[in-house]
Amino acid sequence: MKKDIKLSGVGGQGILSIATVIGEAATEAGLHLKQAEVHGMSQRGGDVQSDLRLSTDEIFSDQISLGKADLIISMEPMEAMRYLPYLSKEGVIVTSSKPFVNIPNYPDEDALLAELDAMPHVARLDIEQLAKDNGIPKSANMILLGMATRYVEIISAEQMKQAIRMIFNRKGEQVVNDNLKAFNIGYENIQ
Repeated sequence: MKKDIKLSGVGGQGILSIATVIGEAATEAGLHLKQAEVHGMSQRGGDVQSDLRLSTDEIFSDQISLGKADLIISMEPMEAMRYLPYLSKEGVIVTSSKPFVNIPNYPDEDALLAELDAMPHVARLDIEQLAKDNGIPKSANMILLGMATRYVEIISAEQMKQAIRMIFNRKGEQVVNDNLKAFNIGYENIQ
């Protein structure tokens, strides 16, 4: 079994934390893992993306070919659209529904969401609002990871939660609990 995952977002949104958690969970599950990251101008709100390739068998390349991604996980809807050429025909997009408008010519929000909704396999939520409403405004990325976990399939929800515990443990119990709460919100709210 294998899963090719394209992660994307804007610098500072926590997309690389998602990659770290998935990578840790995959390692603990004994899976083969290859990862390639492009940080862009992440310090200035630029594009950040990462390829994660997970498999029960050996993997030889760390990059996902066009049309081969099983899953796009995106913190931002326009960034999800940017990587559509990589998505397989049966691939799934899991994204925030709230744009992060960081450029003057950002597309019309309604048109962007309509284009996303026209795709055959899309799950989207306003993860930022859910995080704020639940008192965990810095954990929107873990809500997104919770949403995406059902589609990752090769790693269980419990394995993801254990990885969250391991990754965030050095930041203290409250940070671990906030991130686990966020993960559960995403996992339970997937449509």
